[in-house]
Amino acid sequence: MHFIQSKTILSAKNGMNIYRGCTHGCIYCDSRSDCYQMDHPFEDIAVKQNASELLEDALRRKRKPCMIGTGSMCDPYMHCEEDLGYTRKCLEIIDKYNCGVTVITKSDRILRDIDLFEQINRHSKAVAQITLTTYDEDLCRIVEPNVCTTKRRYEVLKEFQKRGIPTVVWLCPILPYINDTEKNLRGILDYCFDAGVVGIINFGFGVTLRSGNREYFYKKLDEHFPGMKERYQKRFGDSYECPSENSAKLWSIFKKECRSHGVMCDPNEIFTYLNEYPIQNEQLSLFD
Repeated sequence: MHFIQSKTILSAKNGMNIYRGCTHGCIYCDSRSDCYQMDHPFEDIAVKQNASELLEDALRRKRKPCMIGTGSMCDPYMHCEEDLGYTRKCLEIIDKYNCGVTVITKSDRILRDIDLFEQINRHSKAVAQITLTTYDEDLCRIVEPNVCTTKRRYEVLKEFQKRGIPTVVWLCPILPYINDTEKNLRGILDYCFDAGVVGIINFGFGVTLRSGNREYFYKKLDEHFPGMKERYQKRFGDSYECPSENSAKLWSIFKKECRSHGVMCDPNEIFTYLNEYPIQNEQLSLFD
């Protein structure tokens, strides 16, 4: 872990990343890709030491409140957050300026800040986005080794449900020949429906590989799934998109089950929901 001073914190679409790199060790992580030009080892986390100051300055300048998103590139609740508390500090600032928030994570550390999510959700909108890829607990510990398992993440979703805080699940990636089964899909969907998620994001049943993350992924396949790398190489070559042979069947089940349970499954519809600040709350904030 090392500290850096950043020049900016919010993107044009009000997204932010407090950290660069990750210690969760997910074997498929796209953020390892060379195209992101990370100039340090992936597990040597770059901490934006002035993140909260930059965020407060940015929100102070905004004419009206908005939704702030974090976690798209690096998990805001990785191990170092326990001691640093940078994510919590940013949530406090978001709350202070009556903005809404949406956070993507795999970690149950998010429960430490559930009080802030509840508070933000009262005046704006707070959405916890949790990634679920692997229903089998033993397989999950291989694919996502340094973070809580899927069952625990389901329990996290239930805690948010108890407090009336909306949740969204990222059901991706799905790894061909590893977790691309109907049993895996139905197990995850059962968790989602029972936890009352408002939407499930899936871009297709498969995984994306490119320079940087492909090499790491293949290394882990050799360690845990002997012969699987060669199977991938034979079928996909250097392709970016690596779809499951079961994709059509899984996609049909996914759409049918989501519709029957009244859960959003169109990514564009979900992203609109995530980015939309509640209008009535925006009007009220003008008089604060």
